Amino acid sequence: MLSVLSYGRLVARAVIGGLSQTDSRDYSLVTASCGFGKDFRKGILKKGMCYGDDACFIARHRSADVLGVADGVGGWRDYGVDPSQFSGTLMKTCERLVKEGRFVPSNPVGVLTTSYYELLQNKVPLLGSSTACIVVLDRQSHRLHTANLGDSGFLVVRGGEVVHRSDEQQHYFNTPFQLSIAPPGAEGAVLSDSPDAADSSSFDVQLGDIILTATDGLFDNMPDYMILQELKKLKNTNYESIQQTAQSIAKQAHVLAYDPNYMSPFAQFACDNGLNVRGGKPDDITVLLSIVAEYTD
Repeated sequence: MLSVLSYGRLVARAVIGGLSQTDSRDYSLVTASCGFGKDFRKGILKKGMCYGDDACFIARHRSADVLGVADGVGGWRDYGVDPSQFSGTLMKTCERLVKEGRFVPSNPVGVLTTSYYELLQNKVPLLGSSTACIVVLDRQSHRLHTANLGDSGFLVVRGGEVVHRSDEQQHYFNTPFQLSIAPPGAEGAVLSDSPDAADSSSFDVQLGDIILTATDGLFDNMPDYMILQELKKLKNTNYESIQQTAQSIAKQAHVLAYDPNYMSPFAQFACDNGLNVRGGKPDDITVLLSIVAEYTD
């Protein structure tokens, strides 16, 4: 029979042993980007980080790595509005807020909300709509906090399998949730969702996890199994390897988007909604590819 003192020592050893196995290292994201505008300006960025009407940002703060993608709604072009202005300004504002430390890592919806309301109060009129996805890695807790509004999104891949992902938000077929700013007097005629409607999640990541964040131009043209095949080519965590894989994924999605005989995920979804559609979906494509690594200054 163990004495109270002996039992206490065993408990102490167990606690100390457990603590010694806890990973106290800070984590970070090594991220590369690639994309294609629908107008065939392959891999060429507009001013800022924009591929066509898509926009993105990659920002680093001492407490977290933060990245995001946004897809400007192209229908605004019919009214003389450049759709990339809204998505680009939204992402630039998110990036600035992160660099200024005006965010809480566990609340990516807050980053999106603050950015959107800054746009609403902008002295220079800005019109448009956009989906948005924000991904935050808290360095110390090793938790990935996300907010996704619409049909952009992310995947977390571990051991060659998808272990966590965003949920797509659609009002109805091909009409995603979106942030909008309408002309005065036309607010009720323009579809607009609150940033608070974004789907949020938290997930514990591990060193070596792969995080792919992208606009719907990728997910509408490449099913999971194709994406996973490309990710198998990623052999290490150096930036050059990640960049090469991001380019390979974006390029394949771009090619498939213009294949009239390919049964794309978008075409399959259209068929599921009673539409006779085949082929890829020509669209802007933005890919941010990240690997969870040990943080270094």
